[in-house]
Amino acid sequence: MITLRPFTALGHADHGWLDARHHFSFADYYDPAHVHWGALRVWNDDTIAPGKGFGAHPHKDMEIITYVRDGAITHQDSMGNIGRTLAGDVQVMSAGTGIVHSEFNKESDTTRIFQIWLLPDRRGHAPSWGTHAFPGADRAGQFVTLASGFEADTDALRIHSNSRVVGATLKKGQTVEYPLGAQRLGYLVPAKGAVLIEGQRVGERDGAALSQTEILSVHALEDSEIVLVDTLPV
Repeated sequence: MITLRPFTALGHADHGWLDARHHFSFADYYDPAHVHWGALRVWNDDTIAPGKGFGAHPHKDMEIITYVRDGAITHQDSMGNIGRTLAGDVQVMSAGTGIVHSEFNKESDTTRIFQIWLLPDRRGHAPSWGTHAFPGADRAGQFVTLASGFEADTDALRIHSNSRVVGATLKKGQTVEYPLGAQRLGYLVPAKGAVLIEGQRVGERDGAALSQTEILSVHALEDSEIVLVDTLPV
């Protein structure tokens, strides 16, 4: 099954320096029909102006994945980590028992990110941070695991959740499959382009909530870049 969440229906907050769209209830946006999708608690589509960003603030017991769509994001935290993540690449922050961090666009151009929050498998993990390059060519025509709570996914960033975040880049006309499993939940967003899933068009920055889907088949209607969260009901 697929339920479409059009980009135009998302929650919206324009702070000037930050133009944010919320797939799920977040901050001042609350929709009781869209609070979470299984362990997926937040999917924010953020556009950050040059030289601006999120000042130092705390998090606890949350797995936070940042997928950079355009530009770059610079991270700094209370554990002494400092890093810059570029377009197409991913960073993961496991907030665990507590961490304070900032995220800034220190570039001269606009930065666009997906910020994805997953509920952890338990409370009280040690906090950590990491970033990893995932070249688009490596994802051409296939799903690549970007972040995972499964030890078998050795090339992915580690998260403390029974979940995966995967990505693929497709040329128009290509089809890619992913073994989601009927007992699991998926949430797919095209960062670029448009795809066809179960006869429904999913456009750029739309959300597609997936359930009871043993094998997910995604057909590219345009050259596309897609991100999928694979998780469990909670």
